[in-house]
Amino acid sequence: MSATTTDNVTQISEEAPKTRSLWSNAFRRLIRNRMSLFSLFIVILVLLLAIFGPALSPYDYTKQDIFNTSQPPTAEHLLGTDELGRDILSRLMWGARTALAVALISQGISYSVGAILGAIAAYSGGWIDSLIMRLADIFMSFPHLLLAVFVSATVRRPIADAAYEIYRDTGVEIFRNTVMLDYLIVFGALALASWPWAARLIRGQILSLRENDYVLASRAFGATPWQIIRWHLMPNAIGAIIVAFTAGFGGAMLAESSLSYLGVGIRPPGASWGTMINESLVGWRMHPHLVAMPGIVLAVCVFAFNMFGDGLNDALNPRSSKG
Repeated sequence: MSATTTDNVTQISEEAPKTRSLWSNAFRRLIRNRMSLFSLFIVILVLLLAIFGPALSPYDYTKQDIFNTSQPPTAEHLLGTDELGRDILSRLMWGARTALAVALISQGISYSVGAILGAIAAYSGGWIDSLIMRLADIFMSFPHLLLAVFVSATVRRPIADAAYEIYRDTGVEIFRNTVMLDYLIVFGALALASWPWAARLIRGQILSLRENDYVLASRAFGATPWQIIRWHLMPNAIGAIIVAFTAGFGGAMLAESSLSYLGVGIRPPGASWGTMINESLVGWRMHPHLVAMPGIVLAVCVFAFNMFGDGLNDALNPRSSKG
């Protein structure tokens, strides 16, 4: 090869555009979607509010002032007070932490269980696949919210009694107050109701990937099923899992508020947007802001997480027409 040809090849290679990774391309598509950017801004705002809001709240969210009950927004209380004189803004800030914590932990548990069972079912096949999927079908045959309500209302008393027995016999207090018990029950109830959907999603992704050439090559070189799932199948299915995990945040926040509204979720003195709506329904005609404030915040958060999940799906899908 002549020197001129070599120089031309070098020049062409230097001028050729660099290949972008999947994540860099996804980020470029995401930032071009204005609705996704707006939703991301709200998501980050809710995250910051959940982390730093309680420290910045003007009042203790449990502090009652019987001389200033059901007050409209004022300079002292920017969003007013509820029927017990508690500051609405402070309770909304603490409610953001409750909603985000419940969504993150319940989604984390359900997708962890779903990832393990779905991957095992898809890769193993046969009776193992049938057993896991029939178990998922049993849970999915119940309405999601009603199953969570049933679990939360059923197990609360036995767990509280067991904790009391442990405290009485050993002198070690397991639950220092009912708020911690409420959180644990809500985490478990929502995760139990959600894991079949995660398992089915991940099973479908694994089934579409397990016959690819790189999986067959790994199997031929003696890789174990667990190694194939860990090194090849799960990393290639992570995009769909992230999208579903993010999009499920809005539903988990709404489910937590629904449980609290029905009285089987986070109960007083814990702060929850659903509890705030329930406590203010009696006087909503005279003081509509007590219901409107937590309702609007909840609606905006659910909308933002849903729209961000939709935008993330478009960004991670190379065949999307919106990119």
